[in-house]
Amino acid sequence: MERAPTLEFFDAPQPFLDAAGDLLAADPVLGSVIASVSQRTARELADGYDSWAEVDAPFQRWWAAVRDPEERVVSAAMRTAPFRPHPTFSLPMSDEAARALAAALHQRGELLGGANGALPGAAALARASAELVGGEVVADKETRLWEARSVAVPPAPEGRLRQATEDDAELVLSWFRDFHAEADEQAGRRPDPASGEHNTLESVLVRIREGVEWLWELPDGTLAHLTGCGLPSYGVARIGPVFTPREHRGRGIASYVVGELTRRGLEAGHRMCLFTDRANPTSNKIYAGLGYEPTVDMAEHVVLVRDRPQPSVGGGGGGGSSPGGRCP
Repeated sequence: MERAPTLEFFDAPQPFLDAAGDLLAADPVLGSVIASVSQRTARELADGYDSWAEVDAPFQRWWAAVRDPEERVVSAAMRTAPFRPHPTFSLPMSDEAARALAAALHQRGELLGGANGALPGAAALARASAELVGGEVVADKETRLWEARSVAVPPAPEGRLRQATEDDAELVLSWFRDFHAEADEQAGRRPDPASGEHNTLESVLVRIREGVEWLWELPDGTLAHLTGCGLPSYGVARIGPVFTPREHRGRGIASYVVGELTRRGLEAGHRMCLFTDRANPTSNKIYAGLGYEPTVDMAEHVVLVRDRPQPSVGGGGGGGSSPGGRCP
């Protein structure tokens, strides 16, 4: 009888990357979330900083490699989300692997409150986890991963694009938090006022020091827009968050900034990707117009358990990039 897939758990990012690196490199767009989060965490730890210490989660974060009977790593998952209910994020995996992961977490006494990532494996993991605790699954949000191999940059509006500095940190933090609530509103969902609380001044400063947050400054010095563009992982850089305050929308700022950062990334030899909320037709249309093409659909799931507080999945495992919308 053929052996079932096996799981190998890691409590630190670098040993996981050493084990799963070939898998992540084989399809670096699909693996961009796991790769970028793992590499960012590895950089943090190397610098003597551990943001997980501030999360106050009821479990230790982990990474997992799924191995086939020949011991090849064929899928991966992680539970590193700093927002409640701390959902997993997974690459495509078989139903058998998803059930094995759910069983392993249940055996560890770890209640899985949400499962994000590639379909249908993320949905199978959520269902199997719910069955083990007598709960039910609610699909919280459908997302789509896009890639641009070429880009049509629209005309620049008035103003200039510049990197955020440490002096901008408080504003960037406030926009990160506004971003989540307004994304829900744009997609027709009731905003969760707590969905951006996992962002902290220290986490924002880390991103600013890495040079991954960009601002649009109007001619009078007013800051009117924020776009993130992460450091490349296995040759792939991901755009997000993308946020324009209400009073500055309708000027084409978001379209230009995303297009320009995409152009710079492509010219530097990187592959460029981003996430959108499938319920937001505006952002999907904008990015398609820039040259982004859909690659895979993903979803976020909440595992509901009777007599237990039920938080929203919140900021998403992959993040989104709508002009007023969702981020990692």
